Amino acid sequence: MSPAPPPPIPVTVVGLGADGWAGLTAAARSALASAEVLIGGPRQLDLLPAADCRGERVAWPSPLRPAVPKLMAEHAGRRIAVLASGDPMFYGIGRALSEELGPGALLVHPHPSSVSYACARLGWPVEETEVVTVVGRPVARLAAALYEGRRVLVLSAGAATPNEIAALLREQGFGPSRLRVLEQLGSEREDAYEGRADSWDHAPGDPLNVVAVDCRRDPAAPGPRLGATPGLPDTAYEHDGQLTKRHVRAATLCALAPAPGELLWDIGGGSGSIGIEWMRTHPSCRAVAVERVPERAARITRNATALGVPALRVVTGSAPTALTGLPTPDAVFIGGGLTAPGLLDAAWEALAPGGRLVVNTVTLESEAVLTDRYRRHGGDLVKLAVAHAVPVGGFTGWRQAMPVTQWSVTKPPSLPANEKDQQI
Repeated sequence: MSPAPPPPIPVTVVGLGADGWAGLTAAARSALASAEVLIGGPRQLDLLPAADCRGERVAWPSPLRPAVPKLMAEHAGRRIAVLASGDPMFYGIGRALSEELGPGALLVHPHPSSVSYACARLGWPVEETEVVTVVGRPVARLAAALYEGRRVLVLSAGAATPNEIAALLREQGFGPSRLRVLEQLGSEREDAYEGRADSWDHAPGDPLNVVAVDCRRDPAAPGPRLGATPGLPDTAYEHDGQLTKRHVRAATLCALAPAPGELLWDIGGGSGSIGIEWMRTHPSCRAVAVERVPERAARITRNATALGVPALRVVTGSAPTALTGLPTPDAVFIGGGLTAPGLLDAAWEALAPGGRLVVNTVTLESEAVLTDRYRRHGGDLVKLAVAHAVPVGGFTGWRQAMPVTQWSVTKPPSLPANEKDQQI
């Protein structure tokens, strides 16, 4: 019987601080010294002394993520050490390596993250500090984290990031917020400078920085105050009338029941309000808005950027054709085009068991469709009616908005064999 093959050599991942080699543990230094291949960014590789680390040096190409499997395959069987900034598992290369190779194939030596250093310098509790990264992501993501009195740390993309953050804060009505830029944290060249967003005039500094934001909203700022729950004011959106109104929107998000990491299809996106507020419930929530009118599709993108969820994907086209090739959703909302042939069936077929479908309509024809589906498949069928107080001469009365019929249903976990091909 032949002996079992030796286990694969684990890939070592070493977190580096701005202090470089001097800040590493003995175990991390030993791993780097014995590595045959050293992979990292040019700045990280330059921090390693040539006398101690003799392995072949390979700089990450750009874009980085697609290069991971290729480089791992090229150097398979050799002792590989990958360099990361700070904690490799905190917005670092450790995630990509774990997804590609499996966590059991890694040996990780973490270093204190820039967040840990920054909170130590500021006296901020880490667990009460919001963290937003704009490394490879739009600065607009910060908008979703802006609330009066909150403390936010922004992981910068470079020297220009502090100025971009100050500009965004002014645009969002948070000009009085205090910014502190912490550079080269943990190194001998550590430095800091600060100021208010509405009077920010600092020139770009060191590209290796973290920005701390003490959020303060200007009471005189135009635009509505935005809360953390679904049902943002209608005036928060740019729209042409195609907007799920505030109170109905809150009830719709309640029925959709977003959870972290889930994906929503927002069909008939209009102004994008359902997809946007789905994504605002948790940073890991994702959404695809499908809108057939190009002008409205562009408007959805603008609204998503303004409200802090620029990662909302917008597909311009008519459903159900435009649904082809989209990733499997956890929930589907249909806010328009309900009578399009095959739309309901396509949405239902796309859902995995346990997925949720929510449909809103205001017309009698579409209401008849929903009533029939409710009778056949159950779920919840409700009518949402909202009235607003308005002046009536010298008095006040109620003005009724168009009532909305809403059907919500969860796809069953399994179907009997004779029903598997049944359309909804």
